[in-house]
Amino acid sequence: MNSISANLNVMIKACEKASKILIRDFGELEKLQVSKKGPRDFVTNSDVKVEKIIIEELKKARPNYSIISEENGVEKNKDTSNSWIIDPIDGTINFLHGIPHFAISIALKSNDEIICGLIFDPIKDEMFYAEKNNGAFFNNQRIRVSKKNNLNECLFAIGRLKNEPSFTYRRSGCAALDIAYVASGRLDGYAQDNLNLWDIAAGIVLIKEAGGIINDIDLNNIKNIKVLASSAEINTKFIEKLSNF
Repeated sequence: MNSISANLNVMIKACEKASKILIRDFGELEKLQVSKKGPRDFVTNSDVKVEKIIIEELKKARPNYSIISEENGVEKNKDTSNSWIIDPIDGTINFLHGIPHFAISIALKSNDEIICGLIFDPIKDEMFYAEKNNGAFFNNQRIRVSKKNNLNECLFAIGRLKNEPSFTYRRSGCAALDIAYVASGRLDGYAQDNLNLWDIAAGIVLIKEAGGIINDIDLNNIKNIKVLASSAEINTKFIEKLSNF
């Protein structure tokens, strides 16, 4: 295994602890699907529980770091130059419907840049992580963005677009995994607007460390973020295609 920083180690441990709850709740949810009551409250509860465990674990190791998270909002602590950015369940609607495509996402922002990111899909047991200047990894294997340069052979993920694009695309309902898949070469590019910082923070360092290109993102902005990520090979073509919308 490649050498990882103490901070990433803390993130992985927090993630693994929280994912046990998530897997258990997902199993329960499948029984709830058929009930009239509907699982929405149950899912909100899972979201809060998972976030609480992650925050507890991170605070044990780094009590002074600040926190930006989906359920809790912004918590400024003694150390404001370091912030954890947490999304306990990215892909909540998939989770709600019993679709096994969601992820826990944790990133570390230090002095206005993301230096460490982790995206974990607990059901498929797939972990994507990256640290600044240390490469991007998938379950301990080094990953790179795809090398394709013909748009017709590419597969993209996109969010809401006004018009139907003329390339092959998917909408998976999980921004974090879409970006992780671009970093690992499964997808060739990803574009979406109106995202929150916790959806994509970990993905920023993953894309960069996997040799891809991602648009400049203002990390002081928590909402309404636009993301455009792909390999360097097709970035220009991809942007040209999207500019027709």
